[in-house]
Order: sequence, then structure tokens, then C-alpha cells
Amino acid sequence: MFREMRRKKNEISIDMAKQLLASSRRGVLAMNGDDGYPYAIPVNYLYDDKAQRIYLHGAKTGHKVDALRACDKVCFTVYGNETVRTESWAPFMQSVVVFGRCHLMDAGSEATRRLKQFAMKYYPSEQLVDEEIAHAGKAVQVFEIEIEHMSGKEIQER
Repeated sequence: MFREMRRKKNEISIDMAKQLLASSRRGVLAMNGDDGYPYAIPVNYLYDDKAQRIYLHGAKTGHKVDALRACDKVCFTVYGNETVRTESWAPFMQSVVVFGRCHLMDAGSEATRRLKQFAMKYYPSEQLVDEEIAHAGKAVQVFEIEIEHMSGKEIQER
């Protein structure tokens, strides 16, 4: 169902792709938007390797929510690990593309647990996370991407 990578020599291992997903701080979420236009937005996220899920957060209403209610199929992309090697002036960069289904999590203990895990990636302390969730947590929608396919590659940008 998902295409194989055209240039196999650029492919990185799934383990390397998972490492990039785990270490990056931002990705781009793409979905079907209004009137057939693609809708892609940069987002913060949390990758859970064990659950094979990606978690996002946002408002409970808006373009993203409307788009996901209409069609849950998404593409999520991260890129980074830019390196310059001694033999070449042009940098190498890795990227990961994930295809999956994105669901709006129901409010409750699991959504709150995931929101806290997510926030711990970005906030400097658990105390600040707890304060923020107590203050604004009820207004937050947690999104869960169930990963169906993942691939990664490394290219040289020249």
C-alpha cells in the first residue's frame, strides 16, 4: 500500500529513523484541508516508540480538528541531524516520513497522562508542567497518530 523508497542508497534504517523521531523537537503534520487543499503545519510532538504512536496537542476547535474529523489519514515529517563531512562541503540531512491515522483522544486520564509526557519534553520542570496542565489542560485537545508506515533517508543538499 505504501511506496518503497525510490533511491534505496539514501535509505536509513528504521532504528535510525526512530532515533531522529525521538530526538527532534518539531515536525510537520500534513492532512487533507478545506476544498481539497493540503494543510501542513509545524507542530511540537512526542514520539512513543513502544506504543508506535506520535502525540500532538492543540485547540479543541479549528482547521486541524475539522480536517481530522473529515479524514484521519495524515503524513508527519521530521528532518534534522545535519552534518558536514570532511570529504564534501555540502551538508547531509536525515528525514523521516510517517503515514498513519490521527485520532482525537477523549478527555480523561490517558489523555492527561500523554499531555504530561508531551509537556515534559519541552518544559524545564515537572512543577511547571503540572501548573500548566492545571491552568489550561481542560482546553487542550490531545491528538494521537497511529503509525502505519515509516521510512527515513539521508540526502546531501547540493
